[in-house]
Amino acid sequence: MEKIKLKNIRIYANHGCMAEEAKIGSFYLINLTVWMDLKMAGLSDNLTDTVNYGDLTNIIKAQMHKRSNLLENIAHRILFEINLQFPTINKAKISVEKINPPVNADLDTVKVTFKKKFN
Repeated sequence: MEKIKLKNIRIYANHGCMAEEAKIGSFYLINLTVWMDLKMAGLSDNLTDTVNYGDLTNIIKAQMHKRSNLLENIAHRILFEINLQFPTINKAKISVEKINPPVNADLDTVKVTFKKKFN
């Protein structure tokens, strides 16, 4: 089974449990890998035989602009929407990473990763 990766999609959004996170916002990095049969696309050179990367990116952007307290909720919603819109995708892995999280530590990022089989 082949895979498609979208790497380091950078989005500014207002997520988090603290009130100031909702006001100020932060940058996030999203990485997505989807597994599906891409043999036909490799032979046909036709976009209809694969998943449009732009469509996957649009799902991520739409879900990132819906406020959440938890990164886990964002990751879950993105995977749910991908499964709903793309039945040809067999499995997906997503990481949602918050840059400079407001914690009392020298910490660059915090990241959650979900992996889900569909069908």
